Amino acid sequence: MLPAVLKDRLRLPVVASPLFIISHPELTVAQCKAGVVGAFPALNARPESQLDEWLAQITEELAAYDAANPGRPSAPFAVNQIVHTSNKRLEHDLMMCVKYKVPIVISSLGAVPEVNAAVHSYGGIVLHDIINNRHAKSAIRKGADGLIAVATGAGGHAGIVSPFALVQEIREWFDGPLLLAGAIATGGGILAAQAMGADMAYIGSPFIATHEARASDGYKQMIVDSSAADIVYSNYFTGIHGNYLKGSIAAMGMDPNALPEADPSKMDFEKATTGAKAWKEIWGAGQGVGAVKAVSSVADLVDRLDGEYRQARQRLSL
Repeated sequence: MLPAVLKDRLRLPVVASPLFIISHPELTVAQCKAGVVGAFPALNARPESQLDEWLAQITEELAAYDAANPGRPSAPFAVNQIVHTSNKRLEHDLMMCVKYKVPIVISSLGAVPEVNAAVHSYGGIVLHDIINNRHAKSAIRKGADGLIAVATGAGGHAGIVSPFALVQEIREWFDGPLLLAGAIATGGGILAAQAMGADMAYIGSPFIATHEARASDGYKQMIVDSSAADIVYSNYFTGIHGNYLKGSIAAMGMDPNALPEADPSKMDFEKATTGAKAWKEIWGAGQGVGAVKAVSSVADLVDRLDGEYRQARQRLSL
């Protein structure tokens, strides 16, 4: 069963995935106003003191919007916390989430009971992203409220398991909140995720190609111009496998079809997210980019998804 924060006040059963470098208050607020859960990584706020400012801005803007639109309030927002040991800001950033009572915390790269307990202390929920069934069981055992199944084809750090297999295996033992990520870029894809057993879709790449996203014009246009064939899966840039746009790799003078393997044991997420290669010049994207035909506003993108979702339901007489 979905908690109220994930089913009330939503126009669509969608969480906008937190995008490294790209997600910031303007994008997050626009997503929430459009009726989907908006999200950003805590590490995007730099220096760390900026996180306090961002959370104040988001909560104030959404409160003002809700007061002016009592019949159509905004959706809740989420903050992504990287729980990997190389994230030296975790304690500070978690304290900020507690201070502002962030409704949803998305934890990644490690399941830590203390993080879950801190979020639960004020009534928030924790969704943990996973790429296989073993990680899913560990996350729930350590206190996460729900799961984000990051299947093959998802942008950024992604797994290699089919969404059909991953959702099926998780649903054999878990009946709580389950989100699905992996090349979902249409309203039909959202409905398909629900049909196979997920509660909601987790969508990232289409939001990169929006006016509100903090991405370069070149990045946005490459999303529009690309298809699934233009995505490469590699661990070279951060030590963890992820999906990236071939064009951005080639632009840096590398052969996207002949990237070396990285040593995962030397992975440093802090360096990976601030270095010259990852995320800034080497651009993450999922295999669903072919559905993105133009750069648009967040409102227009959600309108498209909503229309497609309704049409898909009608086709199936739902």
